[in-house]
Amino acid sequence: MIKIGIIGMSPGNAHPSSWSAIINGDFDGKEIEDLGFPAVTTYLNANQATLGLPGAQVTHVWAQDQSLAKQIAKSAKIENVVASPADMIGQVDAVILARDDAENHREMAKPFIDANVPIFIDKPLCSSRDDLNYFAAEIAKGKFIMSCSSMRYASECMTAKTDLPNLGKIELITAVGKKDWIKYGIHMLEAIFSILNDPKPISVVNSGKEDAAIVTINLENGPQIVIQLMMEISGTFQFSIFGQQNWKLYEVKNSYAMFRDNIIEFIRSVRDGEPRLDFAKTEQLINVLIAGDESLKQGGKLITLAS
Repeated sequence: MIKIGIIGMSPGNAHPSSWSAIINGDFDGKEIEDLGFPAVTTYLNANQATLGLPGAQVTHVWAQDQSLAKQIAKSAKIENVVASPADMIGQVDAVILARDDAENHREMAKPFIDANVPIFIDKPLCSSRDDLNYFAAEIAKGKFIMSCSSMRYASECMTAKTDLPNLGKIELITAVGKKDWIKYGIHMLEAIFSILNDPKPISVVNSGKEDAAIVTINLENGPQIVIQLMMEISGTFQFSIFGQQNWKLYEVKNSYAMFRDNIIEFIRSVRDGEPRLDFAKTEQLINVLIAGDESLKQGGKLITLAS
């Protein structure tokens, strides 16, 4: 049995409860609703037949507030609430850092990295080059660090990948989503780059504004990519692929399935002793994410990515 510790919680991120429920196979819907996530209760209820991952259990939880940690524990039937994240060391086989406040990821992950505890870090891995260099250096030492958006495992992305041969040479991919570039741009990047088998980006321009990113990505060999993320629009995450022969629109709706497959990949990785996702792919996308932020701050300047 792989014992997993969960670390929460950042505002608006339901992953501590939802991911723990997916792993443990049980949940308290009212507790999740009281945490502010009724939609999570809805999709967990709808997918009860596939809840629970054999051979793994979330056994420990920590959050910045003990009452919050206890509520998360009740929401997903987690047995142990710890007073400090480091209290999990020696008690668990792996940790999920289920927070999307990227600026805090390095500090929160470091005790586990130092102690050689396999860790999955929720998207995005980080939001600064200094932090990215730290994680890359630790990976080079052989540390187990895995991070990605679950969008990499979305069934809609797998469908798109299957459709590519029918579209002809791909000239353009556009993506539209809600919320901010740093926290949610990684979703769209992960989706598009996984569909294209992680091509090499060469430059990034963000010609939008603070609450409305318009990011253009040029690839070394491949189509142009344009991503738009806006705080005040409705709708699902969607992307369109335009080929010389045909085009298709895809809406990403099945969050539960991609979360579950992402968690399965992490658990399989822990069993294998190393991440199944090559860190070079994560590093490349975080470089694009940071470049998009830098471009905006410099008035829409084109940022050339290092070789």
